[in-house]
Amino acid sequence: MTETVQRPTLEAVAARAGVSRATVSRVVNGGDGVREPLVERVRRAVEELGYVPNQAARSLVTKRHDAIAVVVAEPETRVFADPFFALQLRGISKELTAHDNQLVLLLTEGRDDHARVGRYLAGGHVDGALVFSLHLDDPLPGLIQRAGVPTVFGGRPGWSDGTSGVVYVDSDNRGGAREAVRHLVGLGRTRIAHITGALDQTSAVDRLDGFRDVMADVDPRLIAEGDFTPAGGERAMRELLDRCPGLDAVFAANDLTAAGALRVLREHGRRVPEDVAVVGFDDMLPVAEQTDPPLTTVRQDIEEMGRLMARLLLRGLDRLHPDEGHDPAVGAPASVVTPTTLVRRASA
Repeated sequence: MTETVQRPTLEAVAARAGVSRATVSRVVNGGDGVREPLVERVRRAVEELGYVPNQAARSLVTKRHDAIAVVVAEPETRVFADPFFALQLRGISKELTAHDNQLVLLLTEGRDDHARVGRYLAGGHVDGALVFSLHLDDPLPGLIQRAGVPTVFGGRPGWSDGTSGVVYVDSDNRGGAREAVRHLVGLGRTRIAHITGALDQTSAVDRLDGFRDVMADVDPRLIAEGDFTPAGGERAMRELLDRCPGLDAVFAANDLTAAGALRVLREHGRRVPEDVAVVGFDDMLPVAEQTDPPLTTVRQDIEEMGRLMARLLLRGLDRLHPDEGHDPAVGAPASVVTPTTLVRRASA
């Protein structure tokens, strides 16, 4: 066991700086009303002594915990296998770290986990929540609303319970899908299939709608349901080849789905792009650049979307605490829809 070392106290900092304890408290907790020379003396004393504020005591003063819950409505087997979540979490982590906030990761495997997450959020452990990968029947929005926790959602909300003032960050899923399908049409492809994502998520619905915007009279047999996973892409691709062996292009709802579809096409002796052109969605480089052939796909800036979610939440929290020097006149954060772009590689 290591020997316990006495931590510097607020009183020790005050003595070193030659100011009152109250002055040190205001400086350490970000308050105003302290002259700049005194602020510099306190900061110098804090650095010299290695003083670290007691978070519990600081929370009593600031009413903030400097901790944000990140709730992913997926089981851990999916979260840790899909690079989409790693990219989004990296963006969130970078933004929270830049503002000296801690990330608390909460995953949901089933209904019992929903109740656990709801209790945790209602317990006052965090200042706010970032929630993404929701499904249409997910009880989390209702639990979060009852907990009264400021929240920003990743993805366009799909529930219709009259909730107002919902803030979210999403990409232009429908517009990106239209661009992907128009690209395939421009290549002269006429039997274009679509492998959807999980249709209980708004991103999958929006991408399907974008596909139909361009292929208004599509044969229903050219649409197969997937679930945003490679296995789902493989299963749907086999269904499509059985139903419509003459198809000449596939728009997959994400890159992992496209990777699964490419494997099945190769097994069936279909050349890509000569026989079948394939376009994905996401542009996750660990996937899109490693497929055979490299994948043409629709790019959404996943990491930046994570940063935007965190930024909007922190901005909203600042409005709730104008006594900490934040301007209450700054407008409430509004939802953001980020643009998408087509990235052309060898698959289409």
